[in-house]
Amino acid sequence: MALTNSQYDYFMRTYEKRQLNNENRLRGRYEEIYKRIPRLRTLDHSISELSVRQARKLLDGDDAALTVLRNDLHLLFEEKRLLLEQEGYPQDYLELSYTCPDCQDTGYIGDEKCHCFKKAMIDFLYTQSNLQEVLEKENFSTLSMEYYSENHKDPLTGRTSREAMETAVKASRDFVMNFQREFRNLLFYGDTGVGKTFLTHCIAGELLERTFSVIYFTASQLFDIFAKKQFDKDEAAMLDYEHVYDCDLLIIDDLGTEFSNTFTTSQLFVCLNERLLRKKSTIISTNLSLDDLNMLYSERVFSRITSAYTVLRMTGDDIRIQKKLMGRL
Repeated sequence: MALTNSQYDYFMRTYEKRQLNNENRLRGRYEEIYKRIPRLRTLDHSISELSVRQARKLLDGDDAALTVLRNDLHLLFEEKRLLLEQEGYPQDYLELSYTCPDCQDTGYIGDEKCHCFKKAMIDFLYTQSNLQEVLEKENFSTLSMEYYSENHKDPLTGRTSREAMETAVKASRDFVMNFQREFRNLLFYGDTGVGKTFLTHCIAGELLERTFSVIYFTASQLFDIFAKKQFDKDEAAMLDYEHVYDCDLLIIDDLGTEFSNTFTTSQLFVCLNERLLRKKSTIISTNLSLDDLNMLYSERVFSRITSAYTVLRMTGDDIRIQKKLMGRL
């Protein structure tokens, strides 16, 4: 994911602040040490004077100046080390310390972003996604097929609950694997409580770890943002509105649970159509049937979804009820 200019500037200001804090901390340590060990101030002055004096000699053609400088500096630094040690300070107490020693708080190692920069990006994206806590529990590693029966058959497709879930999981993994190479969209629809939202969380977690920007909203939250932006000119909603269109993946959960009217229908069309034009992926989950989608959101919306989305029907018994019966809730 490429950061926006404002996001990149935010990260770089963070690193600049770290560097300034490092320098202020070191300056404070020198003030402390000079008060406690006055001899160290004298040694530091001697080191500075010696370096300048020998540099001038080297420029004047004295080839031995560099050797003399090295020898004399070694003696001065050794005395500094011993003085610090005698007072119980670590040897590196008067050296710059870093939050990340690998990049020395610059964010980069050579031309590459440091691991600390990438980690900060991931943390930032998790915060923006609205999914930070739930993804610790709901991800591919915690996905279980035990709740999907071989006996439960979908009257519409003839497939079992297990077969439908296996198809949906494979499609989800393929979606993640090919996310950067192929533009895809997914629609999960079917029975209540069969793991549609869980699968969107699995996909979100994988993509966030790869530093793609993912935004999750329930349908009610999404249309609330559209309304506040349109009618209230709410600044926070305006910012969320931008994220809806700019993020790498938008997840709209529980479509159909919002209060539906001509405004929500028109806004949904604009949102889905604009993201298709920008080739930004979208995942929708809903308990509605395809016929209900068509009736509720107009032919235009239905056409966009059925023509540009991989449609995955999921059926079975409500997992929350199964867990309750098993005493797992």
